[in-house]
Amino acid sequence: MAGGWTRDGAVLDQIEDTVLDGVLNARARLPNGEGTPDCVECGDEIPAARRTAMPGATTCVHCQSGRDSRIAHSTINRRGSKDSQLR
Repeated sequence: MAGGWTRDGAVLDQIEDTVLDGVLNARARLPNGEGTPDCVECGDEIPAARRTAMPGATTCVHCQSGRDSRIAHSTINRRGSKDSQLR
């Protein structure tokens, strides 16, 4: 069912694009390359289990949690209604 000026399936396309953006954003933040045995921020040893799970890890869990809390998420307006643009 289309609404207004949109074609059938446009809402589903918007949802799929939003999910794809989220996945690509998360993949871009994954560590890659060589990891380090010690955290680059605090100098504490990175546990072997973390280095195994995240081969490119350069930060300990505590420091990475701090980094993750500072990530600015993009808020792309895909709805096109005035209501969503005013938020």
